[in-house]
Amino acid sequence: MTGSMHPRADLQALVEQGTLIEGLPQVRPETSSVRRSSVLILFGELDRIDADSTAPVPRELDVLLLRRSDALRHHAGQIAFPGGRVEPADADAAATALREAAEETGLEPSGVEVIGTLPDLHIPVSNNLVTPVIGWWRRPSDVAADESESVDVFRVPVAELLDPDRRVTSVLDRDGHHHRGPAFVLSDRFGGRIVWGFTGIVLASLFDQLGWAMPWDPTREATVHG
Repeated sequence: MTGSMHPRADLQALVEQGTLIEGLPQVRPETSSVRRSSVLILFGELDRIDADSTAPVPRELDVLLLRRSDALRHHAGQIAFPGGRVEPADADAAATALREAAEETGLEPSGVEVIGTLPDLHIPVSNNLVTPVIGWWRRPSDVAADESESVDVFRVPVAELLDPDRRVTSVLDRDGHHHRGPAFVLSDRFGGRIVWGFTGIVLASLFDQLGWAMPWDPTREATVHG
């Protein structure tokens, strides 16, 4: 795919072609004892945010991210998509993603158009099988952290994430293993934090397949702590 100034159409085409996220294992849920969860990858054009960039997307295009509480058992303090564990009452993966996003950010689910889902992804460190749900924010609502699971909620301009100067390779050394992956450095207005791990991998893969990504230097590294 190639980038365009019509990101909603790009996302729809991506879902319809059945894309796979590169860099994360995919497992069959019927053959693996994993926890099921969903995340909401929510794009929108809610504000005329100043994101001076040559990226092939509208400057006002943004994606909803949050910072997880430092008190959580898994992925504490990391920048993430809204989402969480499947509950018995959830009708499907989209229902889980919307419910969790509403709990964590206060958004109004009726204002979100679900474009579709991507194939399940396995996160080994937490043994989660995650369904990414792609959404489009057709009617804005206020968002705020719930203070139990999320401590910050923000809409980050996609053009800012695509800026080659904000692209780095994350480096994590843990339990004798060396992990490297695509990552993004947020600007100071978003705390200057690094988007890495599952979220960084998913965003990088989506941007590549959407044709939005710009050339960047993967030798530029940033140490992270999991």
